[in-house]
Amino acid sequence: MIVCVCNAIRECDLRKAAREGASCPTSAYRSFGRKPRCGQCFTFAREVIAAEQSAA
Repeated sequence: MIVCVCNAIRECDLRKAAREGASCPTSAYRSFGRKPRCGQCFTFAREVIAAEQSAA
């Protein structure tokens, strides 16, 4: 599933970034060499990152 349309970031990529230490959407996007644009994805991106961190 695409989480961020502006940057074409998929949920699986976001989960991987969270496992590798990203703690928020901005740090996750930075790990892909991208920057947040419109910000509409932040709510869902935060949920995905939190779920991945709690599963670890």
